[in-house]
Amino acid sequence: MKLLLKPIQWVYILYASIVFVGVMLLILPFIFLASFLGRIRGGNVIYYFLWFWSRTWFPAVGIVVKRIYKYDRKDKTPFIYVVNHSTYLDAALAVGVMRLPFRPLGKIEMQKIPLFGFIYKHAVVAVDRSDAKARSRSVRELIATIREGVSILIFPEGTTNDTDKPLTTFHNGAFRIAIETQTALQPVLYLDCMDRLPQSKVVNLNPGLCRIVYLPPVSVTGMTMDDLPALKQQVFDIMEKELLSYR
Repeated sequence: MKLLLKPIQWVYILYASIVFVGVMLLILPFIFLASFLGRIRGGNVIYYFLWFWSRTWFPAVGIVVKRIYKYDRKDKTPFIYVVNHSTYLDAALAVGVMRLPFRPLGKIEMQKIPLFGFIYKHAVVAVDRSDAKARSRSVRELIATIREGVSILIFPEGTTNDTDKPLTTFHNGAFRIAIETQTALQPVLYLDCMDRLPQSKVVNLNPGLCRIVYLPPVSVTGMTMDDLPALKQQVFDIMEKELLSYR
């Protein structure tokens, strides 16, 4: 049976790849022009095209996105979104389901990918985790972004979770920035990305459901850096409990 399904899977992967690249090529000229508008204004414009790309590609390849709101804010106050990270599909999903404008923190290595790297460079606050100075630079850029009224998105696990646990250990970055800028954290859960793209391998991509759960924000008003460990644990516990409830 698996041998019979293999050709169908390869046709599906080829189709998904063509649509992925095709839509990217369609929006690339507009992203190139928007890149001249500056880091904030240009970046905001770029994300509307990325929103179109994500909202086109997911339904085109049979991935149904379902939003579950346990908190739906009405104001435009910037937040720090903290999201669990299980597969590379998370990033493609984020640009279509997070409230604009926002900027994610991402790995600098992705800038090396032909074509996609150009878009990535102008859409993401890139970080070189092997360089302490580069990490500090990225944090300063994220702080400056929040102060311009733009939300940021951080995967606090730092990398994809390939364990059998709901979450892996959180890094301090998101919580340090939240306290320093007195910006509320909003936990968001991506529930099915690992099922849609197991092991982050393109050949494993398959259609189906992708659920996003928007949880109530966690206030940091009045907190200092002494509160960072407790804040990090609080958000970890909230996300872990909610993830377990969906298993």
